[in-house]
Parts: sequence; structure tokens; C-alpha cells
Amino acid sequence: MKKRKLGNTDLLVYPITFGGNVFGWTIDEQTSFKILDGFTSAGFNFIDTADSYSHWAPGNKGGESETIIGNWMQERKNRDQVIIATKVGSIPGSDKKSLAPEYIKQCVENSLKRLKTDYIDLYQSHYDDPETPIEHTLEVYDQLIKEGKVRWIGASNFSAARLKASLEIAETSNLPRYQTFQPEYNLYKREKYETESEQLVIDNNLGVINYYALASGFLTGKYRSEADLNKSKRGAGIKTYLNDRGFKILKALDDVSEQYNTNPASVSLAWLIARPSITAPIASVTSLAQLDDLIRAAALKLDNEEIAMLDDASAWK
Repeated sequence: MKKRKLGNTDLLVYPITFGGNVFGWTIDEQTSFKILDGFTSAGFNFIDTADSYSHWAPGNKGGESETIIGNWMQERKNRDQVIIATKVGSIPGSDKKSLAPEYIKQCVENSLKRLKTDYIDLYQSHYDDPETPIEHTLEVYDQLIKEGKVRWIGASNFSAARLKASLEIAETSNLPRYQTFQPEYNLYKREKYETESEQLVIDNNLGVINYYALASGFLTGKYRSEADLNKSKRGAGIKTYLNDRGFKILKALDDVSEQYNTNPASVSLAWLIARPSITAPIASVTSLAQLDDLIRAAALKLDNEEIAMLDDASAWK
């Protein structure tokens, strides 16, 4: 398992990012610790979260995921051994987004406190904020970098046009540049990223840490009918994948899994890892048994023939 460089940063990560949205939502702190221990013991080092995770769970207000990660790092005394990415801009309990300087200044202090650290490796704009001038957001990031609170910055969920504009303004204004991009991308959801953003990230050497890498669990093969949708808290959102194209993808995943004596989850992630524009897909698990899927995926090298089979089965045009 080789490390990969995140864009033009000095951050070297292994090819799977752990998605911290499950911490404080579908798993409690004790279980989170066990899974983080297993993830890092397997050699991985990159964890992604956000200041708003997991505000949607009953009784939560946001920040629960960062708190759990911070408690874990403090207890394990391993801050210098892991790379932490978090996000700002999604206001918990609201549909509003903000990348206003004063809001970011407030949020970064809260994130640092919850994470029990004095720096964030990768600080990402969670969503675009059209009401705040791009240069104002980049200027506050510049200040945070100079203060040592943030090492590098990234963008998540930006349109290609706004991401391009941000890169151009950073260049012309001598401001920090987004070094990573976090889009939704997986075997089922391909069209938007591939048609709008992929060439842009390649041309600008951005690291890509895509979310929903397993399409909320659909690509694990666990959900094959509406009767399966009650298997997890996220099952209800999977109904949209239960169509002819979705079943065709599952059939290809089953065939490739059989050839490699593995399972659809590992094959789905391996397909992403093999894509030249992808650095480290984000995946989360809720048990140590599921963690094995991530470990196998990082070691799985698909042949061109199998990649082509998956490409054809998931083709969107």
C-alpha cells in the first residue's frame, strides 16, 4: 500500500479516507475508538469529518464527530501520526451556508477545541457560499495558515465554475489555493463529476477525496430489493438505486468479486482507487468486520479487463 500526495500539498495519505460522519450517529464513542484503532493499525492515516457532523441525529447539535476524534487522538497520543481533514460552512440545523470570514474564524476555534489539537491538516469549504466574495474567504484562510491553525485548504461540493473561479482568484491575488476537491462520486453516480469537474481537477493537480464512495451502502450489495431497505438507518435513501442500471452494476460487481474472491464493497472502492483522478475515496464503516472491506480494497489491483467491465456496466451515456 503506497501513500499518495494530496494535490500540491506535503500531505501523504493512503488510498482510503475514513468518513467520520458515522461518529456520534450510527456508532457511539467506544465503537468509534475501536474502529479508528483498527483503521490506523491497518496502516491508514487519513480521517475526514466536518464541524456539522452529526447534527441530524436526535439529540445532537453538530460537532459530535470532531469531539470523538479529538478524544481518541488525545487518549492514543497519536496526533502526529494521522492526517485530519474537517470542514466549515454548513450551519447545523439550518439550510444556510456560510464562508464569511467572521464565521470561519469562530468555527475554526471551535473545531480546534473539539479536536484537541492546535492545527488542522486540511480545512475544507463544505459548501459554496455565493453571498461571500471568494477573495474574502481565501483571505481568512490565508490568515489561518499564517497563524499555523490550518495547513492546507480544500473545497467540497463546489460547482466546476465556482471551483475554477476560486483557483483563478487565488492565483491572481496571491492567496492560498484549494488543493483538494470533495465531490460525490461512485460507480453509480459518475456523470456529474466526469463531465463537469474531472478534467478541471486533473489540469490543476487537485487531490480528490470523493464522498459516498459506496453510494450509502448500495454498492456493498447489501440492498437488492425494497425489502432490504430497513437493514440500516441509511437504507431509505437507497431506493433510488434500485433500477435496471443499479442491478446491472451489482451484477458486474458480483462477477468481478467472484474472480478476485472478495466482495462488492472492496471491488467498488478498488475501481475508484484505480481511477487516475481519484486520490483517496471516503468510506465509513460501523463494525470491525466491515473494516476488512476497506483493507482488502486498498490491496486489490483490478485488471484492465475488470475495470472495463465495471465501466461498461455503470456507463451513464
